[in-house]
Amino acid sequence: MFSHIEGRVEEKRAGELVIDAGGVGFLLLCPASTVAAAPSGGGRMRCYTHFSVREDGMELFGFATREERDMFRRLTAVSGVGPRTALGVLSTLSLRDLSIALLTGDASAIARAPNVGKKTAQRLILELKDKVEQADIGEEAGAMVIPESADAAQEAVQALMALGYSGLEANRAVAAVRGKADTADAMILLALKGLGG
Repeated sequence: MFSHIEGRVEEKRAGELVIDAGGVGFLLLCPASTVAAAPSGGGRMRCYTHFSVREDGMELFGFATREERDMFRRLTAVSGVGPRTALGVLSTLSLRDLSIALLTGDASAIARAPNVGKKTAQRLILELKDKVEQADIGEEAGAMVIPESADAAQEAVQALMALGYSGLEANRAVAAVRGKADTADAMILLALKGLGG
């Protein structure tokens, strides 16, 4: 129904923005990143919106970027994940970190979001892993190690995860040393030094 709303930011509260567009104050429910990006003191802002109609009411959700709105829609398309839960996920993890967690199967990172248990996190990974786009990961995507093929980098990532590091930490550590070592053992040693282990 609404693609975006642009206007003056009248109010800025935790999880909410009120944007005055053409004399109408629109209450938008937003992730923390969008509230943080909103200007203070009546500055103008464009929010990309998602309009939700349910039996108990209507809600308008706002996002600073189209990519964030698209991820919100992917999250709410998963069975058992409502709009408030999706907002909690996007408030806990940046779009990039969420995308990496989905790609690497890092359920513990996703489960840090409010009202998201381990089972829900695993369902999100199962259903969204193939829907994460390169743009969601950002410019450093080429440097990230996404464990899909049986190579030395994947082996190093899996070894670090077995040692208790999250998928995100392991991927970042291995990506940082990938050009400095050829074997999994060498990558693990260099990555551990980088992690302070």
